Amino acid sequence: MPTVQDLLDILQHTTPENLAEDWDNIGLLIGDPGRSVRRILLALDPTWALIDQARAGRFDLVITHHPVIFRSLKALRTDTPTGRFIAVATRADIGVIACHTNLDAIAGGVSDILAVALGLTAITPLIPSPKGCPSNCGLGRLGILPVAMGADDFLARLQRACAPPWLLEAGARPPQVTRVAVCGGSCSDFAETALRQGADVFVTAEVKHSVARWAEDAGLWIIDAGHFATENGAMAAFAARLRHQTADLGWEIEIETADQHSPLRLV
Repeated sequence: MPTVQDLLDILQHTTPENLAEDWDNIGLLIGDPGRSVRRILLALDPTWALIDQARAGRFDLVITHHPVIFRSLKALRTDTPTGRFIAVATRADIGVIACHTNLDAIAGGVSDILAVALGLTAITPLIPSPKGCPSNCGLGRLGILPVAMGADDFLARLQRACAPPWLLEAGARPPQVTRVAVCGGSCSDFAETALRQGADVFVTAEVKHSVARWAEDAGLWIIDAGHFATENGAMAAFAARLRHQTADLGWEIEIETADQHSPLRLV
């Protein structure tokens, strides 16, 4: 029977820990590496609903993109979201692993999935990783649309690609879109890099007010498609990759993805 450590070994090949940003918190955050694993639940966010689903479904391991323990904990109170999550996972003997910026950086990771969904070709990292990896890796992606399209058509394609609950834009719309930069999640700090690399549009989330103002003057079209929408599509692909890897090893492990929705909504 495979263990949590066996899954960590697989993840080290798939999402190497050295690709994570220095400020990040990844790997096994809760649980015993010697725990046997029969069922795995994947999700973007470590929520109360997620850990309750894992307990009710008798999952042995939860893998999330966003880490449940991100900043240093000075107390573990079970009347807080993080404290309750940790307490429920510990009582139910459920391991919890986070694959965050290492999943962002790998080939076939979060931004790659978004770039492919948009139909981009010649995809390269927007910010290549300085840590080295066997294939193209780094944060964000830059790619080319095989056929240039107008701004309205590009927005329609973006809607189909990740079904965002909203779209916010800053900067002037270009007459034609050919070169596209994307970065799933909160990446508006990479806007100047996208412009320097000749992007006609930069798709990301949580665009800062100062960056939006800068885009007006700099001449870059920025689209905020929401943190959840720009990242969640990668979870199904991540689950499919893990299913393939565990099947190749002859392990009979059930791997499911949780049904999550954006915590933000229009009113």
